[in-house]
Amino acid sequence: MNDSAPARRHRLPLAAGPLVVTELGPPAAVPLVFLHGVLANSTLWTGVADRLAPDHRCLLLDLPLGAHPEPMNADADLSPSGLVAVVIDALDRLGIERAILVGNDSGGALCQLMIAAHPHRLRALVLTSSDAYDTWLPFMFKPLELMAFVPGLLRIVAQLLQWPPLRRSPLGFGWLSKRITNADSAAFVTPLARAPWARRDVGKFLRGISPRLTRRAAQHFAGFAAPVLVLWSRDDRLLPLRLGQRLASDLPRARLELVTDAYTFSPVDAPEAVAQAIDRFVRELP
Repeated sequence: MNDSAPARRHRLPLAAGPLVVTELGPPAAVPLVFLHGVLANSTLWTGVADRLAPDHRCLLLDLPLGAHPEPMNADADLSPSGLVAVVIDALDRLGIERAILVGNDSGGALCQLMIAAHPHRLRALVLTSSDAYDTWLPFMFKPLELMAFVPGLLRIVAQLLQWPPLRRSPLGFGWLSKRITNADSAAFVTPLARAPWARRDVGKFLRGISPRLTRRAAQHFAGFAAPVLVLWSRDDRLLPLRLGQRLASDLPRARLELVTDAYTFSPVDAPEAVAQAIDRFVRELP
């Protein structure tokens, strides 16, 4: 980490509720805003941000997707479109007119919804392995989406995921990451197991996701003029490479790069490679 600019934590009072943002790097640098997916939090990006912080302003959002530190307002709209509004509100509070968004998993799907709804707020975009087109959620995790409609089931699942062997299995994080530690995976599921508000918040999101939204967002790709880096995991077992190839083909100013020896959570599995690719991409921006 850059010793001259240690991590700063902001608690943003948004319309939907409090959002915690971790900031690293020079405050005057071009802002990179990092979005994670379901049952993860901003620590997914820590290894990447630590490496970028000497030269880049990195803002890691703790989205209300089940592993967040504080409850949102009980009446908050936390559907996918509601989360897009949360990101826009956060950018406004941080004074960021145009950001470079960096997304992973469902966070990458939110980036695609941003293309459709707020393209003028994006200077550029980095999509690591992400839900797209007809895939949201991946087939392996579709039951999680359905469980959000049945009261109590998310709590049962979270309690089961407290057992380390299950977290390491394909039903947990086994096909999402090659190298996630037991401590990090536990931190992703513990709020869901202990806090009713965490289940309430992520349940709203899970009940709202649908491939219809990503397909609809894709209709706006042809008109998106900003540069895009599609940084896909070659070994991804849940979000196949064909999705990344299609994104790189459909987005006019996109290029595809591959991350080797990583699953969906490439920021965890290969933080050095991900950081280097983002650094090269940002330095090439006009």
